[in-house]
Amino acid sequence: MKIFIDSADINEIRELAGSGLVDGVTTNPSLAAKAGRDYVEALEEIAALVPGSVSAEVLATDYDGIVAQGRRLAKIAPNITVKVPLIWDGLKACRTLSADGTPVNVTLCFSAVQAMMAAKAGATYISPFVGRVDDVGEDGMGLVRDIRAIYDNYGFATEVLAASVRHVMHVREAALAGADIATIPPSVFKSLLNHPLTDKGLAAFLADAQKAGVKIRGT
Repeated sequence: MKIFIDSADINEIRELAGSGLVDGVTTNPSLAAKAGRDYVEALEEIAALVPGSVSAEVLATDYDGIVAQGRRLAKIAPNITVKVPLIWDGLKACRTLSADGTPVNVTLCFSAVQAMMAAKAGATYISPFVGRVDDVGEDGMGLVRDIRAIYDNYGFATEVLAASVRHVMHVREAALAGADIATIPPSVFKSLLNHPLTDKGLAAFLADAQKAGVKIRGT
């Protein structure tokens, strides 16, 4: 499963991308505003830092506006993916942008039928919001599994991008459910390797090595 970072913080993205484990980024104007950045300038920097897909969300909600903004955002860098809302005009724009050769991430997905329609419109990615689905008492990961089943049943090439990921267990469950990608906040990314038994085992190993006087010559 690919891992994207959901952020517009250039310093955090640079740090995490340096691990070699980041496959892409998702961002939006709200995240850029929180980071105190001009949206287009932030996208330019992020796209230069991360070779994988960088999802850039439009602000328009009408067909003409979504297409115009999508084409403008796509000019920023070759790895920009245009993010559009899962509404009728959004799917119409998805069809147009996809026909242009522009990758499209259809966002704000809350049902498997919505995901099916996005795939039929030519979406490159579908973003089910698992955390927000959980918030209303439904099963966010069940939604990912349903989408995966429908896409596999009919051979849709659209990739399932689990969004609104809140914690490490969401990442685990997304991978088990067959998501192609999980986009996660930097704080969750930094927690992916955490386990008390790893820390305990490493501390014991180092203590034993020090006690035995073990050294690696030439380092």
